[in-house]
Amino acid sequence: MKLTTWNVNSLRVRLPQLLTLLETQRPDIVALQETKLTDDVFPVEVFSERGYQVAFSGQKTYNGVALLSRQVPAGLQIGVPGLDDPQRRVIAATVDGVRVICLYVPNGQAVGSEKYDYKLSWLSAVRVWLQQELATHARVAVVGDFNIAPEDRDVHSPERWAGQVLVSAPEREAFQALLDLGLKDAFRLFEQPERVFSWWNYGALAFARNWGLRIDHILVSETLARECRSCTVDLEPRRHERPSDHAPVVAEFGERGEAAG
Repeated sequence: MKLTTWNVNSLRVRLPQLLTLLETQRPDIVALQETKLTDDVFPVEVFSERGYQVAFSGQKTYNGVALLSRQVPAGLQIGVPGLDDPQRRVIAATVDGVRVICLYVPNGQAVGSEKYDYKLSWLSAVRVWLQQELATHARVAVVGDFNIAPEDRDVHSPERWAGQVLVSAPEREAFQALLDLGLKDAFRLFEQPERVFSWWNYGALAFARNWGLRIDHILVSETLARECRSCTVDLEPRRHERPSDHAPVVAEFGERGEAAG
């Protein structure tokens, strides 16, 4: 099974690039963030023609999440249960025995801001929910744009970013709290090259200079971690004309769990 997560930063703009990814990479499941589309204009037929089932939750201009899958999704959940939040940031479903939870974590704007406090409280609510999901499902993948670089090695310049939003200590502690539930960072299950990131600012030739952050993640339950065979960042879409500022993250799973390291 191949699972891909990608913040497309506008599905309307990035649709041709997504279709190319579907053709060339043939993922079984794709989790999308920042689709920025209302549900009534989501391009369902475009994906169904290519053999994908779709589930989505969107809003105009901002946010929006979706799941594409070759198998019919079951147990669809929109939003975090019990959290009164109008922002469309969460969608979950069970696909081929895997509970896939797609998150678009708030950015936080700036440390100490109202949006930063919202981010931390939002993550706290998500943690409570994920604990319940992990108690119910053995094979769980929590994927998406977390807007958190967990460690200094996930930041191109830790000194420059020290204490800022996306790398601040409370955000990293919130990320660790998710791992403490029993989740594993699939990317770190394997030896990886240095300076691998998933997001680069559009300005200052950041992508060409590799001034990036690794803020897009695939977290997996222990059972699914044993099935994980690889996890990589696909840089190719970021090289396209009019790219998203994020690159897809891809994990592959199979029965030969010993390959997970």
